[in-house]
Amino acid sequence: MKQHIAAMALLVHDYDDAIDFYTETLGFALVEDTPLGGGKRWVLVAPPGSTGCRLLLAKAAGPEQAARIGDQTGGRVFLFLDTDDFWRDHAALTARGVTFREAPREETYGTVVVFEDLYGNLWDLVQRR
Repeated sequence: MKQHIAAMALLVHDYDDAIDFYTETLGFALVEDTPLGGGKRWVLVAPPGSTGCRLLLAKAAGPEQAARIGDQTGGRVFLFLDTDDFWRDHAALTARGVTFREAPREETYGTVVVFEDLYGNLWDLVQRR
């Protein structure tokens, strides 16, 4: 048996604002944007060169979901963006206005820094050893 996680849902306020942030600011590719009717869309984005898990940008349906936008993990780092060149990507994200929560640091597993997405979700940018 072979399985893998194909996508993870990430709650957003607005599809187009989220697409803009993930594609223009983070440099992700827009993999799919399919209307589903009733204002819903199936929107997938993925980091450049990725063949693994994608993010499903899911517009919050109602106040209960909207209240969780930006804090789906209770303030913990939610997503981990691995890179083959930490300093290249850190410089590019800095130039595009990404908010970093700390200075880059060296850990036993590699070079890492925590940053925020459009909604305040926390991410690690990591170049593993």
